[in-house]
Amino acid sequence: MSTRGTDVAADEGSVAQGSEWESELYRMSTRQFDRTADLLALDPEFRARLRDPRRSLVVNFPVRMDDGRALSFTGYRVQHTLTMGPTKGGFRYAPDVSLGECAALAMWMTWKCALLGVPYGGAKGGVRVEPRHLSDGERERLTRRYAAELIPIVGPEQDIPAPDMGTGEREMAWFMDTYSQQVGYTVPGVVTGKPLVLGGTTGRREATGLGVVYALEAACDRVGLSARDARVAIQGFGNVGGVAARELDAIGARVVAISDQGGGVVRDDGLDIAALDLWVAEHGALAGFPDAEHVGPADVLEVPCEIVIPAATARQITAENADRLDCRLVVEAANGPTTPEAEEMLLKRGITIVPDVLANAGGVTVSYFEWVQDQQRYSWDSIDVQERLRRQMRAGFNRVTEAVDRLEVDWRSAALSVAIERVAEAARLRGIYP
Repeated sequence: MSTRGTDVAADEGSVAQGSEWESELYRMSTRQFDRTADLLALDPEFRARLRDPRRSLVVNFPVRMDDGRALSFTGYRVQHTLTMGPTKGGFRYAPDVSLGECAALAMWMTWKCALLGVPYGGAKGGVRVEPRHLSDGERERLTRRYAAELIPIVGPEQDIPAPDMGTGEREMAWFMDTYSQQVGYTVPGVVTGKPLVLGGTTGRREATGLGVVYALEAACDRVGLSARDARVAIQGFGNVGGVAARELDAIGARVVAISDQGGGVVRDDGLDIAALDLWVAEHGALAGFPDAEHVGPADVLEVPCEIVIPAATARQITAENADRLDCRLVVEAANGPTTPEAEEMLLKRGITIVPDVLANAGGVTVSYFEWVQDQQRYSWDSIDVQERLRRQMRAGFNRVTEAVDRLEVDWRSAALSVAIERVAEAARLRGIYP
């Protein structure tokens, strides 16, 4: 029997537990977990089992570029928990992708799936690259090499990737084909977010943005705010922010500010979203759009309004700008857009935050629908997908508000409490093997 007790895994000069994934985003995710674990008085066993990722894979692989050079790229895949079923999460192409970022996003995906009742654990991956500098051929070769490196740990019953920043339907088609060529038959369920003709589902592209609007409408009902009359500021005009803007415009809300990577546009009486779409389609960006004030990408967060939707990237609402937000509701369409320090400031000011694990869960929910359809070899129509999404989002929202009332806590703490309790109970029932 060991005489070292709880220090059995420690040694003088050893690497600190969790330092492999050290990053600012991972600090945010573990701080949220620790705070919620304290609130739940979570058993130390489940703190240890749920706090850190179960698996992490780092790969380095060569890609032949168009000019004949072979360049080496670094890719990642992190699986947070294997308790709930196959793991699920996107893979992204960005110059700042890191192991720590993937670990944080994988953890948040676990809580998101548990909160929405989707039978997955969380995962995340990516390749450190500037995708805008890749030709189509280079992008395909990069994707196929990344897929080949991940084949030992992915599959429709193991880990199911999906689109994320810098990736989309094309990359999912290449990934699926690479996996299918390796196993010798077509496996549509190995990824979601595919083109319709290859087993994708209608509504997947719009799912995250549509889910944001469903969560926003439910939150407005809860706090006594009319979504149809609200002024809304959105950071991000991509697949999530753009869809949310169009849906909100369609129900009568006024989108008074919106931004892309290059800058933002503001108009107090509301922007013409259809005109913005046409301008971006013709010019490639919001820059130069007429009849609007032009500001920086982050400045749109500070425009006076009822609802702010950060739909761009992580850590956009910080201690530096939180006191300048002038709104009643923050709906987190991006992953981790609000730092813990900023959240404390917003809550003290009475601003309600609809957390990312609820607000942007539409994407993984419809990805689950796609996976189910692939497994059944049967497709649903768009109305069926939208209604299923609305019901699932509303059920998750009701779980959060019930916990808010029961525990008398903020919405993020409530959402994480529901999710962590569910995953901890599953881990307790499964035990530890061997």
